[in-house]
Amino acid sequence: MARGLRYSVLGGAGAMGRITVRDLAETAGPRDEILVADCDLAKARAVAAVLRDRRVRAVRVDVRDRAAAARALAGTFALINDAQYQLNCAAMELALALRCHYVDLGGLFHVTRRQLGYHSRFRAAGRTALLGMGAAPGITNILARAAAEGLDTVREIHTRVGSMDDTRYEPAPALALSYSLKTILEEFSFRPVVFTKGRFVFVEPMSGDVPHRFPAPVGLRRPMYTLHSELATLVPSFRSRGLREASFKIAFDPEFTDRVLFLRDLGLAAHEPVEVPSADGRATVKVAPVDLVNKVAMSQPAGVQKGPLRQYEVIRAVVKGTARGRQVTRVADCHTAGMPAWGVGLDIDTGAPPSIAAQMLASGEILARGAVAPERAVPHEAFFRQLRRRGMRVRLSRRPGWSFPV
Repeated sequence: MARGLRYSVLGGAGAMGRITVRDLAETAGPRDEILVADCDLAKARAVAAVLRDRRVRAVRVDVRDRAAAARALAGTFALINDAQYQLNCAAMELALALRCHYVDLGGLFHVTRRQLGYHSRFRAAGRTALLGMGAAPGITNILARAAAEGLDTVREIHTRVGSMDDTRYEPAPALALSYSLKTILEEFSFRPVVFTKGRFVFVEPMSGDVPHRFPAPVGLRRPMYTLHSELATLVPSFRSRGLREASFKIAFDPEFTDRVLFLRDLGLAAHEPVEVPSADGRATVKVAPVDLVNKVAMSQPAGVQKGPLRQYEVIRAVVKGTARGRQVTRVADCHTAGMPAWGVGLDIDTGAPPSIAAQMLASGEILARGAVAPERAVPHEAFFRQLRRRGMRVRLSRRPGWSFPV
């Protein structure tokens, strides 16, 4: 019997990694192998045990120990990095050592720009490093590409995310988190970038929160600027077509926003270590406040869902340009209500795309080599078909003029 492909998921025991592993288990080939690669072996084994799938195996991996990680993951076809973005460059070095393809969830703009510097090394190796392949960045970028298709010029690209969650949980979490609180605190603290009048400008965190109407049932929300990776690649991808304006905004639940702001303003987003007494009081240890609060928050007991899943998210790209000399706006929306059959909520739109991309590399649907962005490498029609398999729907609309509010 011919052996299949090996997919290795770094951070496979984490919030997004678990979803990627589940997606691979549901959709990869019967002879493929899926490694839950995590520095916490007990958690990795727990993820594998829940799936009860002989193809899924847990392995302890610390990406910072490249030699040991390369031995543990030898034979990998695609390394999917669902770990903290600060480890992206180390994970790319590991992929090069493994001579395998690489996919990640984004690098919070600055790291993504550094990662683009790996282009020549991956291209020389004949491998693909797909940068920012979750929901945002990821789906946002591919929506922008789809909306821009057929336009003669592209003047503006604006990506937006809005959601709602009326699901009841017991006990209700003190702070409902779908991904790392550390990353969220950084998004609330670091200065976001916008591209305006043909140049990058850094603005105040959480600014720009004007009303924006998403499709029902999300409705009217107030998305705000946060630091994200989209602009690190969308701008170079579309600058030659006349791009002058680009931005990213996300709308969080107001109560959630207030709680994160409280933590930030209390100083718990700080990266500079502080000294605190050890458990026995005989010494002091140094710990970064953001790492401490992230550890505590991400260790909250999971609430049990009571009643039906009542979540909905819309990921949107608004593209303004010209076609046949006329101003036109194209809007691409990705709708998701979660994947209840897999026990996964809205985060399916972040955890599934890396699995989709890795399998598109395997099928030959993604052919670009080097360190590349989703909008340059991923064929959108084939990608949207895979989203539909996972309960997500993409809708495109066209409007005359540029008056559509962003």
